[in-house]
Amino acid sequence: MNPEDFRETSAGRVLRTPAGYWAFVPHPLPPALHWSDALITALAEAERTLGELAGLGYFLPNLHLLIRPFIRREAVFSSRIEGTRASLSDLLTYESVQLSLFELPDDVREVHNYVRALEYGLERLAELPLSLRLMREIHAILLEGVRGQEQTPGEFRRSQNWIGPPGAALPEATFVPPPVAEMGEALDALEKFLHDPPQLPPLIRLGLFHYQFEAIHPFLDGNGRIGRLLNTLLLCAWGLLPTPLLYLSPYFEARRQQYYDLLLQVSQRGDWEAWLTFFLRGVVTQERDAVQRIRSLERLHARYREQLQSASTAARLLQVVDLLFERPVLQTRQVETALGINFSTAQRYLDRLLQEGILNEITGRARNRLYRADEILKILDQPSPQDLPQ
Repeated sequence: MNPEDFRETSAGRVLRTPAGYWAFVPHPLPPALHWSDALITALAEAERTLGELAGLGYFLPNLHLLIRPFIRREAVFSSRIEGTRASLSDLLTYESVQLSLFELPDDVREVHNYVRALEYGLERLAELPLSLRLMREIHAILLEGVRGQEQTPGEFRRSQNWIGPPGAALPEATFVPPPVAEMGEALDALEKFLHDPPQLPPLIRLGLFHYQFEAIHPFLDGNGRIGRLLNTLLLCAWGLLPTPLLYLSPYFEARRQQYYDLLLQVSQRGDWEAWLTFFLRGVVTQERDAVQRIRSLERLHARYREQLQSASTAARLLQVVDLLFERPVLQTRQVETALGINFSTAQRYLDRLLQEGILNEITGRARNRLYRADEILKILDQPSPQDLPQ
């Protein structure tokens, strides 16, 4: 890391370690911000659009059906930033049978761990505030049994890490996070920032927190995924959303290099405004995307119910339709368990949905068949313009 690249010191300081390399140590939050017109405008728009999404979370009767697939969509995109190639369909299939029918099972397991870690964090927030302890617990789940499992899952690092081109050694690193002793101090200050009475608007605090966590880089592996996962937890923990419906990873993934560059610019130049404006625009972009997908799924749900509604239609069949929006890929046993019905009845309902064109069978087998609701999956998985590479 070249110390000459870190000319502006408002975000932190560079130090030369006893081993002879340079490292960056971020200053405690919050920094002194320049409230430009652009930043104020971006904040106002982000707060307004987030309020609209929160309103949906409070008042749409079937919104609970979407939480599970939305979490999985976030897991796919956040993991994709780190190089995985698993799709949402791959993940849903894996979860239905615990064995991917497609390629790249290792990638799918990594994404599945992200889902487990995020769901665990959301559950734990009911009894434990977001803390260094919870971060370690989430990290242990994220790396369990997958790539990086040898990198002390669930523990903050006890050695130096660095960021640079693939295969780069420490002397060629683009960025070196704080050494272990300074890292511990920075983490303590970050936890204090989370728990102190807020001095800034919540979305600004969230953008600051995300930068700071990535600058500290407290784990040997998984820092990017954990940092993005914590965004979702904080949106819920701070009461900005009643349910986890906003995810920034698709926005970051479509602008991956800009995302990395702006984080680095904060460290090198103290350019908080560019980073925070980018972050807030991500909130607006992903809120609009979430609302569009929610509305499309809501219309599809209403069409399916209308298509099946008749005097001869069992109420349980409509419950199977509801289940499809939570689990667009499933097996007969999952319908049997979810609805508390026998296997033959569950199979009869799925056969009816096959006849109606709502489901497709995707294994071609006579037993252990797997069904997929392609129209639902298309709405969840189709790229929006903002998802496409910029």
